[in-house]
Amino acid sequence: DEKEKFEPTVFRDTIVQGLNEAGNDLEAIAKFLDAAGSRLDYRRYADTLFDILVAGSMLAPGGTRIDDNDKTKMTNHCVFFADEDHDAIRNYAQVSTG
Repeated sequence: DEKEKFEPTVFRDTIVQGLNEAGNDLEAIAKFLDAAGSRLDYRRYADTLFDILVAGSMLAPGGTRIDDNDKTKMTNHCVFFADEDHDAIRNYAQVSTG
């Protein structure tokens, strides 16, 4: 029985790429996340997924983003970059909870 490697950066890159390809369409983002859930281990990478959906990239202890300003490691399709109104935030919450 071989143990699976814990690779949060590979998980991040896969999620960020899919979110960026989905564009600004929250329905497309929801479909991507739903489809990716069958092949990616959301439980194992729950913290990383939460960081991406809220802040747009992985977070280090203390809350700084771990992306070195590399656009392939971050997404603007997250709560931090959403319009600052109730409906926009609610829509992102619905996408992330599912």
